[in-house]
Amino acid sequence: MSVAEGFFVDWDGNIRSTAEPGGGYLCETDTVARYVAITTKTGTLVHEGTFYKTVEDVAKAGIKATLVPASHPWGSKEDGF
Repeated sequence: MSVAEGFFVDWDGNIRSTAEPGGGYLCETDTVARYVAITTKTGTLVHEGTFYKTVEDVAKAGIKATLVPASHPWGSKEDGF
């Protein structure tokens, strides 16, 4: 897998960039399989998602979500984050 610029939906239903997912996480993408693995810097898998090349592609898939910046927090205190 490699890093390809695109987007995915996080566990809170937000759209995030694969280039800057935030939270100190990294993304590995497989554009052929349309797969995104979100990992910690040590390689622990924390989330999996579908790769979308553009935000418009997310909308075409019927997903209504907001694009958030990398500074937007993942999860909440109630979630243990």
